[in-house]
Amino acid sequence: MKAIVSVIGRDCTGIIAKVAWKLYELGINIEDISQTVMQNAYFTMIMMITLPEGVTVSAVGDALAPVAAELGVEIRTQHEDIFNSMHRI
Repeated sequence: MKAIVSVIGRDCTGIIAKVAWKLYELGINIEDISQTVMQNAYFTMIMMITLPEGVTVSAVGDALAPVAAELGVEIRTQHEDIFNSMHRI
């Protein structure tokens, strides 16, 4: 199953590393990633991930919550179908 992880917040060192490491610990593969820093202050990242069997989208969200709190960013995890429905023009 594929899911989308989005990260938004003030830029700081280690955001990509800490999020990617947590996903690695869960056995999750990052299929695609895009990130940018806007006006040297605001960090945005979106990832498409593939969840291994037995790992749910909500479990990924729960695992990333402490990372978000530590970094002071917002991390959202959504099933790919929900993300696509929300962003359809």
